[in-house]
Amino acid sequence: MKKEYKVTFLPYNKTVVAKEDETILDVALDNGIDLPHNCGGACACSTCHVIIKEGINNLSEMEDNEADQLDEAEGLTLNSRLGCQAKIRGDIVVEIPLINDTLRPLFHEGRIKE
Repeated sequence: MKKEYKVTFLPYNKTVVAKEDETILDVALDNGIDLPHNCGGACACSTCHVIIKEGINNLSEMEDNEADQLDEAEGLTLNSRLGCQAKIRGDIVVEIPLINDTLRPLFHEGRIKE
């Protein structure tokens, strides 16, 4: 049985439970949290960019393809990760950078839950 961890999403101040090795994107979508994901979680864009406020060491290591895509993200920080690639291995606090509400619909491409 997989371990469970707490993930807090800012600016929503919503804390949810995640299973070990779930991605931040999967946890967000499973809990109704608005995290853009243009490519559907295939590491082909940077719209699921998040900033890890606490628990950066509680995530899987960053692979080269994630680092390459992350370079395209707006507002990049030392604690930036792609939500579709970062797997949860402990409690974390994640900030979803806010983008202009006019632009937000352009960054969504629905993903069908499996």
